[in-house]
Amino acid sequence: MTLLRKRWLSVAVLTALGVLGGVVASLATTPTYEARSQVFVSVQGSSDSASDLLQGSSFTVRQVKSYTELATSPRVLDPVVEELGLTDDAASLAERVRAESPMDTVLINVIATDESARLAASTADAVASSLADVVGELETPAAGGDSPVQISTVRSATVPTEPSSPDLRLNLALGLVVGLALGIGLAVVRELLDTRVRSAPDVEAVTDAPVLGAIGYEADAPEHPLIVQESPQALRAEAFRRLRTNLQFLDLGDGARTVVMTSALPGEGKTTTSINLAITLADAGQRVLLVDADLRRPAVARYMGIEGSVGLTTVLIGKVGLRDAVQPWGSSMLDVLAAGQIPPNPSELLGSETMTALVGRLGEEYDVVVVDSPPLLPVTDAAILARRAGGAILVSGVGTIHRQHVAGAVAALGTVGARLLGVVLNRVPLKGPGASAYGYSYYEYASEPAPTGRRRARPAHGSRRRPGPGRRGRSGAAASLPEQPLPARGQAGSRRAPELVPERVPVGTGPGGTASFDEVVAPREGR
Repeated sequence: MTLLRKRWLSVAVLTALGVLGGVVASLATTPTYEARSQVFVSVQGSSDSASDLLQGSSFTVRQVKSYTELATSPRVLDPVVEELGLTDDAASLAERVRAESPMDTVLINVIATDESARLAASTADAVASSLADVVGELETPAAGGDSPVQISTVRSATVPTEPSSPDLRLNLALGLVVGLALGIGLAVVRELLDTRVRSAPDVEAVTDAPVLGAIGYEADAPEHPLIVQESPQALRAEAFRRLRTNLQFLDLGDGARTVVMTSALPGEGKTTTSINLAITLADAGQRVLLVDADLRRPAVARYMGIEGSVGLTTVLIGKVGLRDAVQPWGSSMLDVLAAGQIPPNPSELLGSETMTALVGRLGEEYDVVVVDSPPLLPVTDAAILARRAGGAILVSGVGTIHRQHVAGAVAALGTVGARLLGVVLNRVPLKGPGASAYGYSYYEYASEPAPTGRRRARPAHGSRRRPGPGRRGRSGAAASLPEQPLPARGQAGSRRAPELVPERVPVGTGPGGTASFDEVVAPREGR
């Protein structure tokens, strides 16, 4: 039944085509009429004794079968052709005439079909009469005398009022059965050949990583990418909060404050998933930094309405300090580091020691760092980042991505030794057979109308205080900070920013032995 619900359209279309085929076949077939004449075969005995009557009856029953075969012979039909003035010969007429006898009777039914109802009746009567004459000739004794076998007409043919063919109801029934069978067969074949990811078991077939969440999809989803901010009580927004909860209960390990969001192929919704996850984490009181590390097709700045020309790339090449590049967003504890200008060598830039140092430092300064990265299969950027971070979350578009693509993405992470934290199923249908598998068909939220406008808060770039002169004098390694655990449940937002903020991050080699960022910005406290 699940298969029929998933493939109901194919089954319905082929069933409808089968019924339509039955209608077309009925309309295209020339109507034919069938007339029936019935004769009785008897034997005249020499006496009326019981034994003679029994022998005569047995003889008649045996002979009836021969007479039915004789009815379509040229000897019987040639006189009919001549009598009715038909243009057909005996062989053609035999195709439209048949004779049959009910079992253990001496009755013979002569049936004739024709496109003309009147001619069908005339043909049936003429064949019955000709059969009686021929049988009389054949059964006449050689010594002379009358034939002991007599064939008498007991029912003359009547002119039919309705055609016997085509049978519309029969054709419709056959079309329905054939169409339904073809539809079910096609549904089974498509299901066997369809390798697209449609449910959690499809993902579990290629990886042991848990499915962390399922994000619903509606027709207006592209118009409302920041659903958590725009409609907090919507079903999709609740799905992101469940994803946040599952992520908090996941055993992330010591280095998993930085989470890389990626996908197997472009267009699966990793960027909007990254943004909404970051917003929900910040709404829970955690200090969150969202980093756009997709240096090939950056989209975070466009979605969030912030300045995108200054960001990760400009920080990595030393043109802008980190303090000036990080932008506060909204009223929650969320900072955003846009991608900046698109570089000619994204992979080399993301794989540099500078990026390694930045990832490590930001992981210490924020509760969670969410990194939006490129897809795994086209380029290696995400795999490089995932290895340097705490792990990766794979976003898979339901109905668009195939299982072999997911397997390839998992293999790409495994090749570099990166940890796959889990999988997020995106674009799950909110209605239909696939909805109940994720709980979308079982509840609704009674909420106030969602706001029509998008609430975006652009950062005030001049609000950050630049460091004093005394903070730029050191060229050595950055001061080490004690390990800061993630806040326990119920204490989100209770941590305060570290009092000691390192002035520089060691990122490689430069004049004097160390190149550095201008500073690492201290996260905001309880905005």
